[in-house]
Amino acid sequence: MNNTPTGIHHVTAIASDPQANVDFYAGLLGLRLVKKTVNFDDPSAYHLYYGDETGTPGSIMTFFYWPGHGGRGRVGPGQMTGLSFSASQPSLDYWYDRLTRYGIAVERKNRFGEEVLSFADPDRVPGEIVAVADDNRHGWAGDNIPAAQALRGFHTAGLTVRTAGLTERLLTGIMGYRFLRREGNRTRFEAGPGGSGRYIDVIGDNAAPPGLQGTGTIHHVAWRVPDDASQLAMHKLLADAGYEVSEVRDRYYFHSIYYREQGGILFEIATDVPGFSVDEPVASLGTALKLPQQFERARKQIETSLPPLQPARRYA
Repeated sequence: MNNTPTGIHHVTAIASDPQANVDFYAGLLGLRLVKKTVNFDDPSAYHLYYGDETGTPGSIMTFFYWPGHGGRGRVGPGQMTGLSFSASQPSLDYWYDRLTRYGIAVERKNRFGEEVLSFADPDRVPGEIVAVADDNRHGWAGDNIPAAQALRGFHTAGLTVRTAGLTERLLTGIMGYRFLRREGNRTRFEAGPGGSGRYIDVIGDNAAPPGLQGTGTIHHVAWRVPDDASQLAMHKLLADAGYEVSEVRDRYYFHSIYYREQGGILFEIATDVPGFSVDEPVASLGTALKLPQQFERARKQIETSLPPLQPARRYA
């Protein structure tokens, strides 16, 4: 039985304004807000989850919002340094027109033979949309993005580190990824059957200032495993190799363990189960504030302290 990760589970970044975040990711990019909850370690902070219709692992983008905690971060080595979404190949012109129409600066690139649109969100978290011919996943076809143009989920996790070799050895060793190709200082690896959502790009950069956690940066990246048994097997492999791995933490929608790889990036291993429909029907995901059981007794206080959230702005 192969217990190693099968690709990206979710990515978590830090936002400064929850309403602007909802407007951008649910309104402009058309992702579904699948869960509105709080940070399980700090109920004063929203934790917002976006994804496809059901929040399938590999489609999940999440944001912390910490009012008054810290300041702006700096994107750089020691972080995942961009959000990379997959879209159908013919839809790239649609996304270029949509983003520029609403004042988002967009740059066209080509990487590993793929067309890429690069941009930044309201907090300047770097983002991109990659044209992919063979991604058969279905994005969220909401009321403002045609199904054919919907974002399908993550394409690549881009990890920037000062010394690429240490991170690459972890990926191709304990984590079971395979080398795919190299282009300049960027090396691509893949997991499982490969394809969008299963790529990691390791970017070696020993010249840029190190990344600094804060608003506008990615907090951590989570890799997916199917179940608890696979997660425990990974825990043992990592601990035996000398990594300091957290205990299993119950995030209600999945179980998690955390460790920091040698390049400084916080990694999470998250289970595919139980999923986001355990506490609200698929049809109404993300419509009510959901709290971990230990915080229910303080619901009124928490609801009062959190800024109100309106439905996402509608973009034509």
